[in-house]
Amino acid sequence: MHLPEPFIQETRKLLGDDRFQQLKVALDEEPPVSIRLNPFKVEYGKWRIKSGVQMGIVPWCNYGYYLNERPNFTFDPLLHAGAYYVQEASSMFVYHVLKQYVHEPVMMLDLCAAPGGKTTCAMSALPSGSRLYSNEPIRTRAHILSENVQKFGHKDIVVTNNYPKDYRKSGMMFDVILCDVPCSGEGMFRKDKNAINEWSLQHVAQCQQLQRNIVEEAWQCLRPGGLLIYSTCTFNVHENEENVKWIYDKLGAKILCVEMQPEWGITGSLLNDFQQPVYRFLPGFSHGEGLFMAVMTKCERVNEPSDSCHNKASAYLHKEKRLNILPPLFFDALDKAYETPKIELPYAQAISYLRRESIILSADIPCGIVTLTYHGLPIGLAKNVGNRANNLYPKEWRIKSTHIPQIPVVLLTPI
Repeated sequence: MHLPEPFIQETRKLLGDDRFQQLKVALDEEPPVSIRLNPFKVEYGKWRIKSGVQMGIVPWCNYGYYLNERPNFTFDPLLHAGAYYVQEASSMFVYHVLKQYVHEPVMMLDLCAAPGGKTTCAMSALPSGSRLYSNEPIRTRAHILSENVQKFGHKDIVVTNNYPKDYRKSGMMFDVILCDVPCSGEGMFRKDKNAINEWSLQHVAQCQQLQRNIVEEAWQCLRPGGLLIYSTCTFNVHENEENVKWIYDKLGAKILCVEMQPEWGITGSLLNDFQQPVYRFLPGFSHGEGLFMAVMTKCERVNEPSDSCHNKASAYLHKEKRLNILPPLFFDALDKAYETPKIELPYAQAISYLRRESIILSADIPCGIVTLTYHGLPIGLAKNVGNRANNLYPKEWRIKSTHIPQIPVVLLTPI
């Protein structure tokens, strides 16, 4: 991998010669492949990962698994059904953080959420009764986020398309805020060649300022005693430790420790004059891509009233009107069609449906709206008109590739 010379100089100085060389070797290797099962659709003990595919368990996430190969996920109907999410393992650390610190229902905001990996991971960790606002400022990315959240299938996630300042202006307050901020993307180098081409010291400086602006807006939406999770997918201290120090000094955040095991290979602070607990995942040291995370809390006020999560959600109904909420139209329809006939599709027909092609159902299927399933999980709706079934799968979600796998992609199977 050809790395920018300023990046080499900066990172070698940060890590030292030996650790930099270990990172450099890892960046020339294939990244680990990992998935996270959806506990709201795949019940533990009733499904298994195909024999020979699973390589190990992600130790900081109960539902995370490493794979020993990268299947063609696009052609697995269970991916489209939301049975699992393809997520880089380091990013699943948010699950571990929430499990340690959140033990009762909360109102949570994921402020920069697309494509939805951390949102769905967080919802898997939150106590029942929690409500999660998943936000993405960029419109096109917000639609991708909405698709993934709908496939995940949890009704207590609200997808919005707003800027951080809009949340501040809304007056909404949250118990937990995740700021997975836009960054220079050094942790994406081996997955995305464009990340290398776009990297520069100027871009790092621009990202640092943008990150501080985002956090400053988010901080005003955090309840006293609330949790702020700050994360990036980059290596340098400017966007990581320096920003956490800025949050500590300017906003008065208290930095919290997260329990971890030495064998996880997580690196602590690399800023000499700021030895607070932070968590950096580096390729070659931990089994995943580059990630940095810090967990902070806002100091509590004395006798701060504690409302139930249900009351908070009710109080937010009028405030939501100030936000651009993306309605989950497709899966709302799927919910309303819950009592419709369930039609199990074989693999080839499921792929045809997901391509948004017309499909033929057996003659004994009643006319009208039917729910199509694969391995018992709904993948979408169709309107059976007798000689054919009109495909109601969202056009923008369809599989665009015309390739037909010679062997069905099978990753999960019911036991």
